[in-house]
Amino acid sequence: MTIRVVLTDDQPLVRAGLRVLLADTSDIEVVGEAANGAEAVQLVRELRPDVAVMDIRMPGMDGIEATRIITAGSGNQTGADGSSGRSTEGGTGRTRVVVLTTFDDDEYVYGALRAGASGFLVKDMVLEDILGAIRVVAAGDALIAPSVTRRLIGEFAGRPEPSRRPRAIEGITEREREVLTLVGQGMSNSEIAAQLFISVATAKAHVARLFTKLDARDRVHLVIMAYESGLVSPPR
Repeated sequence: MTIRVVLTDDQPLVRAGLRVLLADTSDIEVVGEAANGAEAVQLVRELRPDVAVMDIRMPGMDGIEATRIITAGSGNQTGADGSSGRSTEGGTGRTRVVVLTTFDDDEYVYGALRAGASGFLVKDMVLEDILGAIRVVAAGDALIAPSVTRRLIGEFAGRPEPSRRPRAIEGITEREREVLTLVGQGMSNSEIAAQLFISVATAKAHVARLFTKLDARDRVHLVIMAYESGLVSPPR
């Protein structure tokens, strides 16, 4: 099945470069291009792509606001646990967002995560990593690998919004709380299984239940919840 993608960047050369890189793949098709967030939202509503690759710093509506609007309807799509919900006002259904950014100097990545982004692309990534990221997100998962999660989320999740109190996590068991803590530390299902002396299948089942109980979009969303609730502290 072909993955339909919308590219969003205010620099035409960046969009053209990405389009050329993706043109040779048999499973990814660029169906639209936008120069700012407002255009991206409109294209997503019209074209219903699988993935929107989104820059952050753009004139007019930036990528964070566009991501928030695009992912507002994520409840209308089937989640990793097989559940589905209703679309919310302004939502655009099944489209998932990958943020296109420069990690070293972009202070808005955590804001994009909070807005609903499912992962990241860095502008100097090699082609295979870009393609892999799009495929992973289109499949309904987060593109951030556990090792990258420790570095990236640890950097940005330590910057909560002013006066924000830790978010209480309710309705989960103590074992699920343990699993959520380990997810927040960037552990994979196999690493969680080894840490808790359970099978990988059991660890996967716990994570799936967390998706359901916490209404999480993906694994990145669980990581954010672990930080925001105080279960995991950012490295110092």
